[in-house]
Amino acid sequence: MLPAPSAPPTPSHDPFFRAVTAPAFTHELLAGLAAGRYAAVRVPGFLARERCAEVLGALEARPFDSYQQDRIDPPVMRFGVGVSDHMADGGVADGYWKALEGHREAWRGLGLSFDPFRTSREALAAAWPGGVAVGRRGGLEMGDGVAREPNGGFQVHFDDALREYAGDLLDVPLIGQFAFNLYLSVPPEGGETVIWRHRWQPEDEAHRLSAYYGYDEAVVRGAESVELAPQVGEALLLDPRFFHAVRPSRGARRIALGFAVGVGTNGQLLTWA
Repeated sequence: MLPAPSAPPTPSHDPFFRAVTAPAFTHELLAGLAAGRYAAVRVPGFLARERCAEVLGALEARPFDSYQQDRIDPPVMRFGVGVSDHMADGGVADGYWKALEGHREAWRGLGLSFDPFRTSREALAAAWPGGVAVGRRGGLEMGDGVAREPNGGFQVHFDDALREYAGDLLDVPLIGQFAFNLYLSVPPEGGETVIWRHRWQPEDEAHRLSAYYGYDEAVVRGAESVELAPQVGEALLLDPRFFHAVRPSRGARRIALGFAVGVGTNGQLLTWA
């Protein structure tokens, strides 16, 4: 008698939950991230060190603001304007558009020889047939990006425009979302990005730390995770609908440029901050 067939082994991890490293963003990698084949894509050396140093030097000479501390704790410093500080009843407050005027003036005032946000978009556009554009709301162009300094870390959270805003955030509806980070300065210890294989579920609200932002890490207890230590000049594109966090930095400032990326129903990648 032939032996009974054995059941296939149970995998110890999800083969689709992984971070891949590549010399450049490609269409296959971006499509794979959108489809759920990857949790994150890393491109070391995305921006040359001398260009990182140029942007970092200009930023270090300017004062940083902080996100509203009644919303974001530990405090996170930033240069530029993010829409998250201008939410109102599930939409975007009118003050955001006025703040963007100051944001654009401040970035022009750095006197950079290039636009790092445009450079980043162009690299993504080279890998995406539908192209990349800054998203619009009510016909008005959103912010292009911010510099963030989370030396105390980011609490466990997720980012999902579908859940955070009533209706569509942008004029073009979104069917997917990424988060883009470009590291200008990294600490010798800490500063890692941790991503858990866990997306929001209603019962997660029992672990929420405030009405606006952050969860106790118990919300991801037992979930598979990847931990990514940043490198100067590296670009990281991740699926922010997975719960994720940033560990506190020790020994140096952790400064990165960042913006959100949405996959639009029109086939474009649309960015905002």
